[in-house]
Amino acid sequence: MKIWFAIPLVAIAACAGNKPAPTPSPQKPTTVASLPSPGEGHRDSTMSASDSGVFPASGDSLLPPNEEAAELELAADSAADAEVLDQLENTVAAVPESVGSESGGTNAVEGVTWDIDVATFTNHDRVQYFLDFFQGPARERMTVWLQRMPRYESMIRKRLAEQGLPGDLVYLALIESGFSNSAVSRARATGMWQFMKGTAQMYGLRIDSWVDERRDPYIATYAAARHLKDLRDRFGSVYLAAAAYNAGGGKVSRSLSRLPEEADDSLNTDATFFRLYDTRHLRQETRDYVPKLIAAALIAKEPARYGFPIFDSLQPIVWDSIIVPDATGLDVIARLADTTVTAIREINPQYLRLSTPPRSRSIIRLPVGKGPAVELAYAELPSNKRVTFQEHYVTRGQTLSAIARTYRVSVSDLKEANPGSSTRLRVGQRLIIPTGGVVVAREAARAEDRRAEIRRSVAATHTVRSGETLSEIGEHYHVSVTQLRSWNRLSGSNIRVGQKLRVGTTSLRSSRVTGGGSVHIVQPGDTLSGVAARYGVSQSALRAANGLSTSSLLRAGTRLRIP
Repeated sequence: MKIWFAIPLVAIAACAGNKPAPTPSPQKPTTVASLPSPGEGHRDSTMSASDSGVFPASGDSLLPPNEEAAELELAADSAADAEVLDQLENTVAAVPESVGSESGGTNAVEGVTWDIDVATFTNHDRVQYFLDFFQGPARERMTVWLQRMPRYESMIRKRLAEQGLPGDLVYLALIESGFSNSAVSRARATGMWQFMKGTAQMYGLRIDSWVDERRDPYIATYAAARHLKDLRDRFGSVYLAAAAYNAGGGKVSRSLSRLPEEADDSLNTDATFFRLYDTRHLRQETRDYVPKLIAAALIAKEPARYGFPIFDSLQPIVWDSIIVPDATGLDVIARLADTTVTAIREINPQYLRLSTPPRSRSIIRLPVGKGPAVELAYAELPSNKRVTFQEHYVTRGQTLSAIARTYRVSVSDLKEANPGSSTRLRVGQRLIIPTGGVVVAREAARAEDRRAEIRRSVAATHTVRSGETLSEIGEHYHVSVTQLRSWNRLSGSNIRVGQKLRVGTTSLRSSRVTGGGSVHIVQPGDTLSGVAARYGVSQSALRAANGLSTSSLLRAGTRLRIP
């Protein structure tokens, strides 16, 4: 089972055209010509909160309100995706061990066609189950996913056709990620097509501390189409290829070898998958993968029939592009293009550190029509103005490893950025921090805290251990027993050893993101401590922001401002 994290791309940058807020001397930003090569152990440049004194003194937001709001909206959208994708995978408990492979006939509307075999299996029990799921618990997210689809559908169908594959395999991206480029599962499958690192690299995708091409919808789609073609050629069936995409080719091969022989077994067909469905040779997640695909195809081709709106407002993304010869900050490009970092990041999601990698020729996509002007402006830009760095001045007791941890970079990268430095630092020594892109330390810390909270709220589960009680588990996770009962559909307080309990929930449906923070709508069972823990703030700060006393009680429907 995949457990989903909502991990938006790093997006900590000032709006193009805005001057950066002043930083207390001597901790001021500077620009230098090039970045060091990333080390193997390098982490991304999002910083953690620190009391080292390098952060701006002001507690006010350094991002313009439109950029900060866009970042929080992206986090909220990703969290909502993650919750429903997790539910979509975690359906085993509701599934009978075996259901009939088909009940015959089709309820498809005349004139609607598919280039995968939807009609034969429309009335399969699990297809009907997932039709109900998409129309019920997942309706809100399914609507969003259908709205996103026009941006990518024509491109995906073109890539599939180039490999001789049915275009309706486009709906695999819907059930894999909801067409989200920032989707990351607990197993670290990433991007729209949910590639694992090894498979992605086998198909030529670059993955390092600077670039993750699994997040690039165009490059990843080309790799996914080739992978699906290889699987289709191997198994002779689109549905067996889809199952192998989910479970791996080896697992499907072993499962096929365990099927009883039949006279027509010389070639595998889509019906062969449904023969496998009626066995226990595949995990339930893989057995359900094709029924999910069929259900998604039914709804996507006939949205109005299933109560969904028809979207055509989002046109396929088109862009201009330039090639840069070395490390270049996306904030710099945004300024030259007279747009926001958010807009540049949206069409360049593969760059993890708001910068292209050093000593590499890289393509940067631009809003359509911006290419010629940006190319001319970039050619005139001095090389030492292409990437923003951060300066740090050593204080008493600091070590190179501690400074590296503060900025979440590796010690090796720190050494490479500061030739001649040793592990013995002197007070007042100036160090260059190779963070890449615009660095706004306080905002980076705030965004990381928000992402961590979203991950906890979306994906948190607890496995019951011997002797534990529901109240003890609730206290540990800062949630009420009422919430635990509701989330896990418990009628009382009886729990069993080994039972998996949901101990977090996405609070973003009950919160409104604003330019200055969030407004939380109190839900039944919410406590002040629980809300404070959910948003990573103290109870005293929450009381002060909302004029509450220590004896104040929360009422359902109350709007709380999150400081």
